[in-house]
Amino acid sequence: MDILGIGSTAICFIGAILVIGFVFVANAIRIVPEYQRLVVFRLGRSVGPKGPGIVFLIPVIDRAVKVDLREQVREIPHQTAITKDNAGISVDFIWYYKVLDPTESVLAVGNFEIAAQGMATTTLRAVIGGIPLDDALSEREHINTMLRTRLDEVTERWGVKVTNVEIREIIPPREIQEAMNRQMSAERIRRAVVTESTGTREAAINVAQGEKQSAILRAEGSKQSAILEAEGQQMAQELKAQGFAKALDAIFNSAKAVDQKTMTLQYFETLKSVGMSPSTKYIFPMEFTSMLDNFLGKDSKK
Repeated sequence: MDILGIGSTAICFIGAILVIGFVFVANAIRIVPEYQRLVVFRLGRSVGPKGPGIVFLIPVIDRAVKVDLREQVREIPHQTAITKDNAGISVDFIWYYKVLDPTESVLAVGNFEIAAQGMATTTLRAVIGGIPLDDALSEREHINTMLRTRLDEVTERWGVKVTNVEIREIIPPREIQEAMNRQMSAERIRRAVVTESTGTREAAINVAQGEKQSAILRAEGSKQSAILEAEGQQMAQELKAQGFAKALDAIFNSAKAVDQKTMTLQYFETLKSVGMSPSTKYIFPMEFTSMLDNFLGKDSKK
């Protein structure tokens, strides 16, 4: 019985030693992923970051703090801020950061995320307080850049880099929203009126230009018609003159073939028809004696 008791006691002791050894080994060996680092403190003093891969620690003596090196994103809930022109707005945004120095992120600040969130809210109020409401609503990219720059200036000493800041929503007071809606409606009405007036003006211009072109074409047509008519009349007059000239030439040529005696007889016939008139007057032309010479001859005159 004593031998069995001693054997069971030895087995329990060996088992306890194995369990302690297993716990010791489990606490001494750490497997660190590629995206993490272990900041090791040995008897309270920092011995720097360890990893990735297998890291051996001395139980009880070494203490390790995990630090994630991946880019992280955090949300800042709606914060009330006062703009430069004393308008209260509600703003929420998200910000991205990445740990560059694991040791500083543990040694330089007690709780990095809480400290960074408080810094982000105060920085937001400071940035919004320096710009008017209209700029806060329209220049989000400028606000994002200012927030990122100011946050990065503070977190740089903690070994952390702020990579980006994005404002998600800006909510102005209800009165300002109503005023903005009225302004938007008025602006749309103004644009509609301007567009309509522009269309009317362009239509009037087009009509005036059409009438102008039509008048020009009518004037050109009248001008061409008058020119053609004048040219036709000119040609007709020329043809008439040419015909008259030819007729005169023909008469002249015919008259040259008639002798003086024939002309005198024709003159007597004319006087005869005049004498048959019931008038009691007698007409003797001055050329009467010269016409008789044509019949009597120059010798009889002598």
